[in-house]
Amino acid sequence: MKINGEDTIVALATAHGAAAIAVIRLSGPKAIQIVDTFFYSRTFKKKSLKNKTTATVNFGVIGHLNSAIDEVLVSLFKSPTSYTGQDLVEVSCHGSPFIQQQLLQLFLDSGARMAEPGEFTMRAFLNGKFDLSQAEAVADLIASNSSVSHQVAMQQMRGGFSNKIKLLREHLLNFASLIELELDFSEEDVEFANRSDLKRLIATILTVINKLIQSFEIGNVIKNGIPVAIVGKPNAGKSTLLNVLLEDEKAIVSEIPGTTRDAIEDEIIMGGILFRFIDTAGIRTTTDIIEQIGVNKALEVMKKSAIIIYLFDAHTISSGDLKLEVELLKDYIGNSQLIIVANKIDSEEINDLKEEFINYPNIIYISAKEQTNIQELKSRLIELFDNRTIDVTDTIVTNARHAHALKNAGSALQSVNDGITKGLPGDLLALDIRYALDELGNITGEVTSTDLLSNIFGRFCIGK
Repeated sequence: MKINGEDTIVALATAHGAAAIAVIRLSGPKAIQIVDTFFYSRTFKKKSLKNKTTATVNFGVIGHLNSAIDEVLVSLFKSPTSYTGQDLVEVSCHGSPFIQQQLLQLFLDSGARMAEPGEFTMRAFLNGKFDLSQAEAVADLIASNSSVSHQVAMQQMRGGFSNKIKLLREHLLNFASLIELELDFSEEDVEFANRSDLKRLIATILTVINKLIQSFEIGNVIKNGIPVAIVGKPNAGKSTLLNVLLEDEKAIVSEIPGTTRDAIEDEIIMGGILFRFIDTAGIRTTTDIIEQIGVNKALEVMKKSAIIIYLFDAHTISSGDLKLEVELLKDYIGNSQLIIVANKIDSEEINDLKEEFINYPNIIYISAKEQTNIQELKSRLIELFDNRTIDVTDTIVTNARHAHALKNAGSALQSVNDGITKGLPGDLLALDIRYALDELGNITGEVTSTDLLSNIFGRFCIGK
């Protein structure tokens, strides 16, 4: 990506294809001038945008050579009070692909160039409209697919996370300055940075950093969805249950054991939370090589899932057998939450079954085929990751890059702490402090590189 804010860029800001409305966005020193050249009243009298105040919407016609292309609304945002910090114009036109192409070509022929992915947001970052972590939150907001991921992205875009990082960096920077001052007066054997105070500060910062790192586990779930594995023996009704939960025929349902040989995955939002359901091959001993691969995959899926639904046929398993099955599961579930579900029941059978499985009072009794008690299962899933247990107003790390930088900063600060205990000289302490400062600065963009910016913004859509 070219890091150049001196030219004028243009791109379609709405989705490609026919639509009721399309928006074409321009940013740069000639943005207003380019649109102004072709902006007229409905009677094709010249209208000027140059004298219009910022944050105004102007109705008129975009035309060329006395021929109107379309009636448009032109939104005007003058520097520095715009998204990018530059002069920015948004042309709202009818969503015909032909009209879109005509307008784009008109602006390109007049000196604009096509924007690269994420270039509008990158210019906003370079012009100090927000820091790098806030810019990344813009992409997360666009990609948000649940109420929780939306709230977290909004909180980060408003600076909740970056403000905390900047504060940590500021405190550390003050001590780093004192250490550097010591180095300037090394021959005088003076100590400007009190080592006890520095240790207390590092302990405080490490507490915050470790909490942020721990939040990445839940943050990653919020961003990518909660993985839920549906496991059990062949013909327990796993595929039927998946179809019912997704309200779609995603999995093949068959009475033949071993029909599902590969993991089938899809997503659905429940209670504002994104769940990723994975239907797995039936777990059993088999001589079929292909089926065994499916069984092995099922076991791997279990290890990576946050929630495991163990589904069993209530008519083909005893309480003793269930105990053995659950014990075997414990080798694979790790820290995953386990929900035990009895399938293929009739409502009148529930009391008898509860007596049979009295040692498992939390069993959910369902009929996937008849969709009996499915809502109870959904409620249990939502309960495990209820919005009330996720404080979206608190700082939650959702970005793997940020988590990696925090881990590096934490390791460097731990080295500083160990160095103080060992009585290491200030110049060695300063090296680790600088490294920690750089890692924290990488998060917010106070320390960055062209390659990093290209990598981050290259993943954005072109019109953003």
